[in-house]
Amino acid sequence: MHVAEALLARGEKVIGLDSLTPYYDLRLKHARRDRLLAQAHFSFLEVNIADRAAVASVFQQHRDITRIIHLAAQPGVRHSLVDPYSYVEANVMGHLVMLEAARALPQLQHFLYASSSSVYGANRGLPYREDDRVDHPISLYAATKRADELISEAYGHIFGLPQTGLRFFTVYGPWGRPDMAPWLFADAILKGRPITLYEGGRLKRDFTFVEDIVSGVLGALDRPPLDGKPRLLNIGNHRSVEVRRFVAVLEESLDRKAVIKDAPRPLTDVAETFADIGAIQALCGFEPKTPIEVGVPRFAAWFREWMGA
Repeated sequence: MHVAEALLARGEKVIGLDSLTPYYDLRLKHARRDRLLAQAHFSFLEVNIADRAAVASVFQQHRDITRIIHLAAQPGVRHSLVDPYSYVEANVMGHLVMLEAARALPQLQHFLYASSSSVYGANRGLPYREDDRVDHPISLYAATKRADELISEAYGHIFGLPQTGLRFFTVYGPWGRPDMAPWLFADAILKGRPITLYEGGRLKRDFTFVEDIVSGVLGALDRPPLDGKPRLLNIGNHRSVEVRRFVAVLEESLDRKAVIKDAPRPLTDVAETFADIGAIQALCGFEPKTPIEVGVPRFAAWFREWMGA
């Protein structure tokens, strides 16, 4: 939604595809969609990107499309233990369907897609760099996103399709997903329920505010690879913050204290994420500007408004 708003703000025409699955509250998805539909140059189609016939039909009707920003996926590391099939359908088949549709477009300039920092898996070297080995995923979600990168590499080699994959690092902010830690923490704090912090909250994450992510997405979008080779870029805040520090800022922002429970780290979680962003900085001057001391209060203010709290 945020990327679409930024594109519309600079005069682009945007077609949005989404299957609106009930993975989380549809009211939130509908509100995001309706916010965009209020703008003149946005159109919406309820389409499952893994549906070959439906996607092909859309692209046959819009053969003047020049750029694709493919952010659709089945997200969530832990849910992949519950419903693994949905991850392969949406993230692997869906990615393949979008690539097939993209290569049929006569005017395509750039195919930009979302990968994930989770592909780094059990890597111990920090910060994570794009040339690190990423063949030890610790979740099915991570494996599907790495599969996307490899499929894109093959399509670039065979068809010369200009592509950029962005490895997102812990994106948060207004309109975020209810299954992610910022939302879960805020909801529990406001309702007086306990929150679980693994290893005393000492795990670290490269929390990246959504507006910073959007600036990087557009910066990369406007600079397609000129050599025909697919590229991969980290996009993060380049700051590794302890989760307990994030919670402390959230407590301050909500003016409530959290009830905290400690628990061992799950097998699907890594100890720390930290993005080396040198490549995307060199490409487009990407420079994240939002520390958690600024971003978390903005998220908290939106959350209170959304929840009516």
